[in-house]
Amino acid sequence: MTLEKSKQMYEKAKTLIPGGVSSPVRAIKPYPFYTVSGNGSKIRDLDGNEYIDYCLAYGPEILGHNNPIIKKAIISQLDKGWLYGTPTELEVSLAEKIIGYYPSLEMLRFVSTGTEATMSALRLARGYTGKNKFVKIEGGFHGAHDAVLVKAGSGATTLGKPDSRGIPADFTKYTLQTPFNELETMTALVEKNREELAAVIMEPVQGNVGPILPEPGYLQEVRKLTKENDVLLIFDEVITGFRLAMGGAQEYYGVVPDMTTLGKIVGGGLPIGVFGGRSDIMEMVAPSGPVYQAGTFSGSPCSLAAGIAVLDYMKKEALHRKLNAKGDTLRKALSEIIADKGLNYSVSGIASMFKVFFGAKPKNYQDVLKCDKEAYLAFFHKMLASGIFLPPSQFETNFLSAAHTEEDLEKTLEAYKENL
Repeated sequence: MTLEKSKQMYEKAKTLIPGGVSSPVRAIKPYPFYTVSGNGSKIRDLDGNEYIDYCLAYGPEILGHNNPIIKKAIISQLDKGWLYGTPTELEVSLAEKIIGYYPSLEMLRFVSTGTEATMSALRLARGYTGKNKFVKIEGGFHGAHDAVLVKAGSGATTLGKPDSRGIPADFTKYTLQTPFNELETMTALVEKNREELAAVIMEPVQGNVGPILPEPGYLQEVRKLTKENDVLLIFDEVITGFRLAMGGAQEYYGVVPDMTTLGKIVGGGLPIGVFGGRSDIMEMVAPSGPVYQAGTFSGSPCSLAAGIAVLDYMKKEALHRKLNAKGDTLRKALSEIIADKGLNYSVSGIASMFKVFFGAKPKNYQDVLKCDKEAYLAFFHKMLASGIFLPPSQFETNFLSAAHTEEDLEKTLEAYKENL
């Protein structure tokens, strides 16, 4: 395999774009490959190499690349125009569909990214409650805005400290953290700060360090704890929304939060974000209330059309039953390969999300840090040379799509056998 054209493009990109990339995870060392096309389960690079893709743009492409149903919806909208700056029937139609799947959503607002969705949700939670503090989970990712870019602690409850230069400490002093799956520390934190605590925001399944699954009863107990202490519970389902089930993780686990954020799949692969919740909370958003939020590209017609197309197709095809079964089969096969080789690795995942951890199966972020990151990176490069594209980090989830075939899975498992 040669990557000479990609190497040359990267050298040029570094003179024009910081780090040569538009998002840090794409900066694969020593240089990334540059994609020129994608179709179904595969992507192709500048040098003509083809890869079976388990990154899937970090989650949105649940039907695979270049899906004809989504493409048709986008083209149909392009023929009518792609930006108006006015309300459209599309936003009403998609809102109605989403609300029908998520019992936590009585009203919602469209934005352009998952980052914007979580930022707006936290602002609204503070505006609604009149309180400033919130709790996030260590290792949980809620986008790249100031209040959530916070360093993880040592496993104990910690006060927020910025995890990026350029963020004043005052911006994170209201951000509290606690480990995933540790109810005792969560309880102590919420009860101690209840008078100042607006919300708990969490991924119900940790995606950006995982997947790490909630232990039985954990989400239910967090829901009970927040209700008892008059604290809002926000589920960040940017990754799990429409991935685990049509109603996301809250349908899968039977837990209804006060607010929800969505993104990725719900836009059919085009930029989108959603935040929503109970009507009494959402009516605080401008222009009906005093919490300001606005955006030129919010409710972009092409994103809405793509979203309607993907949700209608998934519902019609009962996609999750088939796709989640495919995930079960793949995880079982990977576990057998690891056992046969006598490796101290583990397989984690749920529905169509999966990951091989180079260490014991983690229950929180501190456990993930104990895994062998260097060995994983070496493994990533071996898989790439075998024509398999996995996320280039031990800290990212692998995804399956409806486009992955039995042949794809067989080739992938052979590559795992050879490269682990």
